[in-house]
Amino acid sequence: MATSRRTFCSQSAALLIAPRVLLGQTQTQSNAQTQLPARPTARLDVAAIDHDRILRLANSYLTLPVVPLTTLLCPRSPGTAHDYYSEAEDYFADPANPGGPYVQHTDGAPNPDAFIAHRDALLDLSLYVPAFAAAFLLTNDPRYAERAVAHLRAWFIDPATSMTPSILYGQTIPPAKTGRLEGVIEAVHLAEVVQSIPFLTKSEALTDADLTILTKWFTDYFDWLNTSRLAGLARDNKSHHGTSWLLQAAAIAHLTEIKDDRPLTTLRHQYKTSTIRAQIVADGTFPHELNTPNPYRNTLFNLDMLAGICLLLTSRFESAWDYELQDGPGMRTVVARLFPYILNRGSWPFRADAAYFTALPIRPPSLLFAARAYDRPEYASLWKTLPPDTTYFELQRTFPIRQPLLWVTRPRP
Repeated sequence: MATSRRTFCSQSAALLIAPRVLLGQTQTQSNAQTQLPARPTARLDVAAIDHDRILRLANSYLTLPVVPLTTLLCPRSPGTAHDYYSEAEDYFADPANPGGPYVQHTDGAPNPDAFIAHRDALLDLSLYVPAFAAAFLLTNDPRYAERAVAHLRAWFIDPATSMTPSILYGQTIPPAKTGRLEGVIEAVHLAEVVQSIPFLTKSEALTDADLTILTKWFTDYFDWLNTSRLAGLARDNKSHHGTSWLLQAAAIAHLTEIKDDRPLTTLRHQYKTSTIRAQIVADGTFPHELNTPNPYRNTLFNLDMLAGICLLLTSRFESAWDYELQDGPGMRTVVARLFPYILNRGSWPFRADAAYFTALPIRPPSLLFAARAYDRPEYASLWKTLPPDTTYFELQRTFPIRQPLLWVTRPRP
């Protein structure tokens, strides 16, 4: 039987195509069998990574008591039982002048009689509430929200135990009647407490009336940060003290931005025109941290706070991560410069810290936040491998963001 031209062409095409189809099927099967590794990602699943850690911490805090400031009294405090009060640990009573001004000791040993109970209680609060909020976010278990609200109510809502919304007497040197700018940084841990509040609003434990009083307390504290001469000195400081002021202010402004965006706009302007100019030099380092007794620790402390600030000040219309001076760098340069020193502490080219140098780095939230902002998977990969917590209380004081899940997750509407 004669083969038509159409049939011949059809058969020939089938013979040409068949090997390619078979080859494609073979390659698909081969790829499926070998399962090539996935490309590293800059956007890690923080909920999955931190799930067990969050619940372990939250469960360990469930039975711990609520300790408001009014239960911790110091006869040397010039304020009331509701006023935050702490004393500088490097100042001691002068034996040659009893009752006179304390004198500074430079040997590094802290004064065992210095009153720091309020500072430590505030730090504990900043451990408990964010852990409970993160656990509630993961599980929707009301126990966590109820315990978080119990702490918030004692510290900020109940008039019998609530704290005065100021840090006027922080880092006082007795017998002075007021604190110092260095005291404002002791309240930096309030930033993550504020960040926790939106995640608790869907719980029945936090009533509308509670939320109103709680928001007013932080609004009043924001006003103190912006009107107090003492707070103004902290704000204008060119080191981590100034950064701590901005992180606190940004967290509170972010909490209330739905009603009024003007405070955030003002803080963005300050960050762009003042903070990065005062803090960062051309090589991407923080010169004012390098002159401290613990330059590595304070550099990482400052980096974490600035990263939290960038996250809070970024809007749908502009990214604080991309702010750069015409004559200098911004955060992109800073993170790139410091990344190798976080990867390998031994490569740190400056003086080693006077204390706890080998216990660092703890897992810096700045790496996680910057990985997302700049699409840098290597930042995220390193963040994941570092220890998330420390047993050293002194290091806890310079680690203000411990629950990054609350910073990379949008609260449920």
